[in-house]
Amino acid sequence: MDQLFAFIARQRAFILFVALEVLSLWLFFKYNNYPSAVYFNSANYYAGRLMQVQAAATQYMNLGRVNAGLAEENARLHAQLAQLRSQQLTSLNYKADSAVANRFHTLVAKVINNSTSLSNNFLTIDKGTADGVRPGMGVISATGVVGKVKVCSEHFSVLTSVLHSENMVSSKIQRNGEIASAKWDGVSPDLINLLYLSRYKSVKLGDTVVTSDLNSVFPGGVPVGYVRQLKPSADGAFWDIKLRLATDFPNLSYVYVVDNLLKTEQDSLEAEAKK
Repeated sequence: MDQLFAFIARQRAFILFVALEVLSLWLFFKYNNYPSAVYFNSANYYAGRLMQVQAAATQYMNLGRVNAGLAEENARLHAQLAQLRSQQLTSLNYKADSAVANRFHTLVAKVINNSTSLSNNFLTIDKGTADGVRPGMGVISATGVVGKVKVCSEHFSVLTSVLHSENMVSSKIQRNGEIASAKWDGVSPDLINLLYLSRYKSVKLGDTVVTSDLNSVFPGGVPVGYVRQLKPSADGAFWDIKLRLATDFPNLSYVYVVDNLLKTEQDSLEAEAKK
């Protein structure tokens, strides 16, 4: 305490000066309208800017949670869309029964590793057998097809990407239902080839190509890509077509693992028929 009093005694002139300065400024702003208004407006401006920065920082910190919530919502919408497509009446008045219409369920997963520059590309997701993921399941994104589950551990799964030399996706032109197959040629992560479409079938630049109903991995109607290049093949029998992929693979963050609840039944029946 004695040292404190000694310090105040030594610095009494400076302390008195600071106190008088503070008192002078307070009186100046209190009894002069213009400086008071300037101070008030400036204080409000900087306070507002600080609040904006704080709000932006809070919003950025919450982006992960918001994106996860949007991914969950997209998964529910994908399931509903697959159900509605299965229940649509066709020209033959066909309508799928409830078990078939509801056979596709989706599970949200986060991409934690992803390659796009190899000839055979893979993705790793943060869901595994503990979450019900099994090899052979299809995987889609919010915008299109992604690939198939290859191997699983308890908490992770590795997928063969559509950007893989062994992956082929049964597809159709959305406009007219013409069936073809999509397969990557190992060149650009933005483009994929559409194969085996007869030269006499109708196709146009800009056509949307989606998954067909001729597979048990993906629901029908999931976007594969959009016709970007179109010309007759060298032998003239087929179209030489390149699609711009619907999925943006370099920037892929969340995917949806597709569980076909009737796949085992379908596969076993088809295997039995081939014996």
